[in-house]
Amino acid sequence: MPVPSDAPRISLRDIAKKLGVSHATVSMALRDHPRISTALRTKIQEEAVAMGYRPDPLLTALAHYRTGKTAKITHEEVGWMNGWPDPNKLRSYREFDLYWRGASEAAAKFGYHLEEYFCSNPAELERTQKALLTRGVRGLLIPPQQVVPEWNEFPWSYFTLVRLGRSTNTPRALVVTSDQVANTMIAAEKMRSLGYNRVGFVAVESLKRGMLFQAGYLRAQAEWPEESRLRPLCMENLPPEAWQTALSAWLKETRPDAILTDVSEMRAMLEKAGYRVPDDIGLAAESILDGNADAGIDQNPLEIGRVSFLLIMSQLNDHARGVPPIFRQILVEGMWVDGSTLPPRV
Repeated sequence: MPVPSDAPRISLRDIAKKLGVSHATVSMALRDHPRISTALRTKIQEEAVAMGYRPDPLLTALAHYRTGKTAKITHEEVGWMNGWPDPNKLRSYREFDLYWRGASEAAAKFGYHLEEYFCSNPAELERTQKALLTRGVRGLLIPPQQVVPEWNEFPWSYFTLVRLGRSTNTPRALVVTSDQVANTMIAAEKMRSLGYNRVGFVAVESLKRGMLFQAGYLRAQAEWPEESRLRPLCMENLPPEAWQTALSAWLKETRPDAILTDVSEMRAMLEKAGYRVPDDIGLAAESILDGNADAGIDQNPLEIGRVSFLLIMSQLNDHARGVPPIFRQILVEGMWVDGSTLPPRV
C-alpha cells in the first residue's frame, strides 16, 4: 500500500524499534552487508518495505559529501573470476589489463577491493566457491575467457554478477562491453575517407559466436558502391595452420587496398603472402592495443572496466543476485586513432 505523501518519514530507528535490533544493524542490512545473516537481512528488508521506508536523499547526499572528504577504507571485496587455463595470460592482453585497472580503480574509490580468483577447473572452482562464501563476497566480475570454463555447477544465485565482453554466456549476467558494431562502422568509414576504396574485413570469429565486428562491417558496406563491397573472410572454422592459405586465396579474389581486422597476426601473414604494409595494403585493427597495427580503434577499455564496477555496485545496492530476469547490456563506444599502418592515400 502506498505511503501517503504527508505521512511522517520512517527512519532506521523506527524499523530497529519495531524489530528489536540496533539502528546500525538495520543500516547494514539495508546495504546487504555480509556481517548481517541472510535471514535477518531479509527480515529487516521486508519490514522496511512494509513500513514504507524510503532513504532520505538529502541525508544520503550529506553522507557522500562527508565520506568524500576523507580517505576511503577498503572493507569489502568484489571477485574477478579468471577461468583461463594459464591465468597469467588474461592480463597479458593490454585490453584486458585495462579492464582490470578501470574496475580496480573504481572499486578503490568507493571503498571496495577487487580480488582475483582462479577457476579454470572443477577443483579450483570448488576452492573459489568456498573462499567467496567464507569471505562474504557478494559481487563477481567475469572478464573475457579464453575457453568456456566448466562453470555450470557454480551457485551463481548467491552473487551479484556482471560480465565484461561476450566471450562466454555462462552465466547469462548483465554485460558491459565495447560497441563492436559502432566501432567497426566508425573504422570502415574512416578508412574510406582516407582514400581506400576496397576495404576488406578479416576476423577469427563470426556472428554466431556473438562477435559483432562483422555485422558492423556489413552495415557500413551497405552504403558503398557495389564494386567496393568485398566478401568478408571469417576463419572461425579453420585451424590456425590453414589461415595463411585461406588469406592468400581471399586476397587474390577480393584485391583489397586496406584491411580491417581483429586478427593480431595479420601484418605478419600479409608479409608472408608477399604484401607490404602499408605500401601494398593498409592495415587497421579493431583494437590498437593488441592488434599489432597502430591505426584503428581504441575501444576505451579503462572505461569498460570502470563502468563494469559501477554497474555491479548499483546491482549490489539493489540487492540483485543471480541471473537477472531481463538481460541488459551497456555498450561503450570506441574512438578512431590514425597510425602509420594506414596513411592517407592520395
